Amino acid sequence: MIVTVTPNPALDLTWHVDRIVPGGTHRADTGISRAGGKGLNVARVAHAQGAAVLAVATSGGATGAEFAAELASSRVPHELVPVQGATRRSVALVDEHLGDTTIVNERGVNPTTREWEALKDAVVRALDATPVPEPVEGPGSASAPSITKATKRVLVLSGSLPPGAPDGLLPALIRIGRDAGAIVIADTSGPALLAAADAGATVLKPNAAELAEATGIADPIAGACELLHRGASLVLLSRGADGMLAVTADEVVRARLAHPLAGNPTGAGDAAVAACAVLMAQGEKDPTALLRRATAWSAAAVLMPLAGEIHPSWPDLEDSLIVDSPPLTALSRPSTERTP
Repeated sequence: MIVTVTPNPALDLTWHVDRIVPGGTHRADTGISRAGGKGLNVARVAHAQGAAVLAVATSGGATGAEFAAELASSRVPHELVPVQGATRRSVALVDEHLGDTTIVNERGVNPTTREWEALKDAVVRALDATPVPEPVEGPGSASAPSITKATKRVLVLSGSLPPGAPDGLLPALIRIGRDAGAIVIADTSGPALLAAADAGATVLKPNAAELAEATGIADPIAGACELLHRGASLVLLSRGADGMLAVTADEVVRARLAHPLAGNPTGAGDAAVAACAVLMAQGEKDPTALLRRATAWSAAAVLMPLAGEIHPSWPDLEDSLIVDSPPLTALSRPSTERTP
């Protein structure tokens, strides 16, 4: 069972225009409105691939009503915590000529203390409702190895926090997951990324810019090692067209396509998190296996027009990946090189 938490969801609005001209007036066909936010994108992808999921988020105001209605129509299992502040909006302008996407994200409104407590209570309920895996005897003799019938608990914490959110919110959510025996995956940025590492999130998934900004370390492997030293077990590092790295205390593995794909990258990182969550819910622990699936689903997301979807060609993409191990020198020495 995968429980995703989106503490700062958004009503995603997408318009396609022929070409974006700075300072110009643009005309477009009717845009697409969708319940979004990184955790919801993760839930959409995992649900579409057959995983058991529950998406937990907040919802408020007129935009929140539209957000809730669209999410209900998606049939993704969810629980929405009512809040007074209006759900924020995220606007994506797709330049058809260049194939680029320009995004404007509202920062969001900070819920009240009582509303944050309601969100945490919803997460506790969701994890408590997840059945504990029970070993089942395998086929054949009584001495055959047991197999796991039910899935493991996985808690995914994705996206930004609204301005003014309590500093202890993310660590508190991670503690809830750890206390429930769940694997915790966090995809966030800035000080929250360091807080997630300090709180012992199992997996962190920053991109290269987020990692450098949070740690102040220019070298990506050394930056990932900083998160490991703080308490994470695995760092999945998105590097755009250069693919993805899996960094643990013992190894660094790199996966990439021979040629980058053109398309919409906005949901690529969320698809990578979904891949990791689905495999870990099934009991997979091997960093290379997690990396391969995460890279393939991330690439497959680029081929889709909207975040929260992956192209059905992902198995072919996974088969075509180039996987190797870069030098491990950054693992054996502390880095003093900091970003300006």
